[in-house]
Amino acid sequence: MKKLTIFLAFCIAMMTVGDAFGQRANHNKRRTRQKTHKVVKNRKKASHRRKTAVLKPKPFFNLEDSNYNPYLMCEDTCSHVHGIDLSHYQGEVFWETVGENTKMAYVYLKATEGGDRIDAKYERNIELAHRYGLKVGSYHFFRPKTPLHLQLKNFTTQCRPGEQDLIPMIDVETLGGLSVGQFRDSLTTFLGMIEKTYRQKPLVYTFRNFYNRHLIGVLNDYQLMIAMYTDEEPVLADERDITLWQYTGKGRIVGVNGYIDKSRFMGRHGLREIRFRHK
Repeated sequence: MKKLTIFLAFCIAMMTVGDAFGQRANHNKRRTRQKTHKVVKNRKKASHRRKTAVLKPKPFFNLEDSNYNPYLMCEDTCSHVHGIDLSHYQGEVFWETVGENTKMAYVYLKATEGGDRIDAKYERNIELAHRYGLKVGSYHFFRPKTPLHLQLKNFTTQCRPGEQDLIPMIDVETLGGLSVGQFRDSLTTFLGMIEKTYRQKPLVYTFRNFYNRHLIGVLNDYQLMIAMYTDEEPVLADERDITLWQYTGKGRIVGVNGYIDKSRFMGRHGLREIRFRHK
């Protein structure tokens, strides 16, 4: 009996040792798996970082390059007559500096919008633009649904003939919630009212795609400034002649902080064609 008891105690001890070794082995296996998982995960992260580094776009210019000029634009590479248009969005303009830029021959200033909006910088801008030698014109942002007589009164109150070097410009960019037919009727009526008031047809500004969708056949008697921000000159669907092309909305010019709209005459067109006729 004593021998049997000693034998059973020995067996139990061996089983306990076996369990301890098993638990230690399992623990080591788990640690090994965790390390392996961490290594794989870290490798994936490193691989992702390498891929990200490869895909990271490089700047197309070097700011430390002494030849880099942020103001280099179309006017520096061609011989067309160039100009700008401005509104209160450009903030305070250093007109003396702008006036010294011999590559900018004219400026169109936003005067009004709709029936009651007056550009907060218009009076200051037109006075100083004249003082520093630019040829100045004024434009109205057309709201098709706003009563036309209110828009005419608003614009003519600001755009006084004696202060104009260039014919008025009407900015047309929206249907204003009207059908295409109603919009066209509203626009052609308003253009007629402007022509009667100033005794000359206004210049019409619009985007190429807007013209192609809504204005083909409507503006045959009017000169156009077409906005299209590409390297290629705009061509309209009906192949209408274009007087001016606004080629960028992100131009730069010394004297103006931030972006500015720039335009130029197309082909052989020039300033004489949009001169305000004082009678």
